[in-house]
Parts: sequence; C-alpha cells; structure tokens
Amino acid sequence: MNTTPELSFEFFPPRSVEGSENLMAVHAELMRFEPHFVSVTYGAGGSTQDGTFDAVKNMLATGSSTAPHLTGVGTSRDDIKSIIQGYLELGVKRLVVLRGDLPGGMVERGHFKYAEQLVQFVRDEFGDDLHLEVAAYPDFHPESTSPSNDIQYLKRKFDAGANSAITQYFYNADSYFSFIDEVQRAGISAPIVPGIMPITNYATLTRFSDACGAEIPRWIRARLEQYQHDELSLKAFGLDVVTHLCFDLLDNGVPGLHFYTLNKTEPVQDICKLIGFEQTN
Repeated sequence: MNTTPELSFEFFPPRSVEGSENLMAVHAELMRFEPHFVSVTYGAGGSTQDGTFDAVKNMLATGSSTAPHLTGVGTSRDDIKSIIQGYLELGVKRLVVLRGDLPGGMVERGHFKYAEQLVQFVRDEFGDDLHLEVAAYPDFHPESTSPSNDIQYLKRKFDAGANSAITQYFYNADSYFSFIDEVQRAGISAPIVPGIMPITNYATLTRFSDACGAEIPRWIRARLEQYQHDELSLKAFGLDVVTHLCFDLLDNGVPGLHFYTLNKTEPVQDICKLIGFEQTN
C-alpha cells in the first residue's frame, strides 16, 4: 500500500453552542491522524459566513492547518476581498474556492458566475501566497453539458491559478482513474485528491447523491436499500465498501484522501485505521 498520501478532513460550521462543542471534539480526535489540513464548508450564498469564520478561528487556535471554503455566487468583489483579508489576519494559508450554489429565492449571481473567475480574482488581488483548492467531478457535474466540457471547466480553473483539486465523492474507483486519464490528456498535471464519503445512513446518502450527481453503483444502492432499517448491518456494509475503495485508490498511487466527515468521528476514524493510518496519543 502507498503510505505517502496525505489525509485531509472536511467539516461544516455548527449552528449552536452544542454543535460547536461537538465539532471541536471531533476535530481534536481526528487531528490525532495528523492531517495535512482540514477544511470548513460555506453555506449557499454565504449563509454560514459567521459560523465558518468562527470554526476556522477555533481550529487555527489549536494549531490545525485550516482551509475555509470560499464561494463566489451572490457575492461582490469587495465582499470577497473583505472575507479573505479577515482570513489572512487569522493566519489562513489555504482556501477551497468554489462557485457555490444560490440559496432558495436568490436570483442574482453576483460578480462571480464561475469558479474560475473567483480563482483568477483571488490570484490577481492576493498573489501566490494562498494555496487554492478547487472542485473536480469524476462522475461529472450535474450541470455539465458533456464530460469533455466538464474537463475543460476544470482546466480553466487551473489555468486561472488553482494549485490542486478535491473531487466530489464517488464509489467506483474506475470512475476516478478514468477521470484522471482524461484530465492528464487535457494537460492538467496538478494533484487531484479523491473525496471520500463514509456510508452511515441510506436516506441521507441518496439525497446528497441525487442532488450533487454523485453516482451510487446499482449494487451498492440495492444493498443500502435492503439495510436501510438495520443500522448495524448498513454501517458494516458501508465500512466494507468505503475501506475497499480507499485501498484501491491508495494502491494505485493517489496523492491523498479527503474525508467528508459530516462532523462525526467514528466512521472516518474506523476507515482510516483499517487502511493503515495511525493516530498519535
């Protein structure tokens, strides 16, 4: 197994004091794997801006390399400059730059209709001091008109100044490897880290997947449906599926694994231990 890839973990900002305490407890436990960095998401249209900022501030205070998500939809250039200045003052060195989604009822997209425009703006305003992550889609973005167009959108993000990418989650390793082949043929050589989503709940996973275009292979979906009312069996099956996926990815030389934690310790912890990553005391 390839032991050099780096781990990273994604969290979402809490909406309550109790949620904040839980998040920091989960963060502390997963930091024992010594991840390369952690990221904190940002709600549609900046709806969790304060929560994201506070979570990033709290994580940085523990010594964690923390990357806030930054979305362009519904924001102005001045908004983005102000947000980034605030993060720079905290000591942020990395951003996850995304187009973002419009919240319900919002029509105006603002100055940044595409992620590449936001990447270019950040580079023009702040130079090369920040490491910029962008999103990639092995199963292709649900709004993409074709796979080839999807690759070109990704290339434009790298041409604008992105350093690396994190993929949407997937459960078919061949989708990722085929995607990487296409990406390399398009002239992209930057690291593209697979995103990993633990399987713990049938309804949540299918809802996420249907919304974002991540494919759940038919055989996996059928077993999840079978186990949807049997929590122990579903979690055991999900752990087996995702662990084997991670082994396949690591054995074929991926640059890292980025886990979507959903602010939970156990699923990610179990997978990381099974695939050979150790926690410090």
